[in-house]
Amino acid sequence: MEYKDYYKLLGVSRSASKDEIGKAFKKLARKYHPDLNPSDPKAEGKFKEINEAYEVLKDEKKRKLYDQFGADWEHGQNFQPPPGYENAGYGGGFSQGGFSDFFETIFGGSGGGGGGSFRGGFSQGGYGGQSYQPRPRRGSDSEAVYELTLDEAYRGGSKSITLQEQVAGPDGIPRMSTKTLDVKVPAGVKDGQKIRLAGQGNPGMNGGPRGDLYLRIKLLPHHLYKVTDNDVILDLPLAPWEAVLGATVRIPTLDGAVEMKIPPGIGSGKKLRIKGRGLGSGARRGDQFVRLMIQSPDRLSSEERRLWEELQEASSFTPRDF
Repeated sequence: MEYKDYYKLLGVSRSASKDEIGKAFKKLARKYHPDLNPSDPKAEGKFKEINEAYEVLKDEKKRKLYDQFGADWEHGQNFQPPPGYENAGYGGGFSQGGFSDFFETIFGGSGGGGGGSFRGGFSQGGYGGQSYQPRPRRGSDSEAVYELTLDEAYRGGSKSITLQEQVAGPDGIPRMSTKTLDVKVPAGVKDGQKIRLAGQGNPGMNGGPRGDLYLRIKLLPHHLYKVTDNDVILDLPLAPWEAVLGATVRIPTLDGAVEMKIPPGIGSGKKLRIKGRGLGSGARRGDQFVRLMIQSPDRLSSEERRLWEELQEASSFTPRDF
């Protein structure tokens, strides 16, 4: 029969201690686990080989038989060892802990996403032991960016989103698939906020449920408004005489236009608030702030210039006090 050097498969010496064998197996199990290497067809075969080696070398009795008979350790006869095999030095033993316990050490306990699980049953315990049955594992959560206009975020409502995900084809080879999901966007959703779609994440393993999909909201730039946390800010241009004399101005908001009174004598950069016209919901709903930006005419007729000059002569206003 074909000779398999279990020590070489695990990358340890024949005198390796039980700790060295355990560490080597743990490292290789992570590297070649088939669920962590879906695009590598050789990973599963390699994983089974290192598992086979570990199953023997971890058990003191099995290891002694292997050291004596090699890969034919289960029969102990009709085996011709390779040249030089009988002169090799052996040593060390290994603990007899169950494989399932070691599995938990590497890949974690039940529940949780992202961890792998074994696809096949491998013998455990002593001779004729029962095969290991992998427990169902929940799929890991996934995240996607979902772009919304500011108006869509403010109003919320039902939306559709089309995503691509990697799935296993009939031949077992991963491929991309398109799916369309209905999304209920809460009114007032903010930039960076996440919407959870239960059961739409990565597939589970061994019959486990799918993980969840989280849509991370990204607000698109708006031509009128800037957003700061829950609040929206609108820059409102004012003529100098509107700022001096006061005015009533029609102001756009995300929930329709409103009339706003501009108090006389207000300065450029001052903010007026329209309560409850921002993002968020309930007690945390933001406001809309109107920032006043006084604009000066850059072109004057001769008559306009004359009037401004008359005003300059007649006015006692001093904008600077330093």
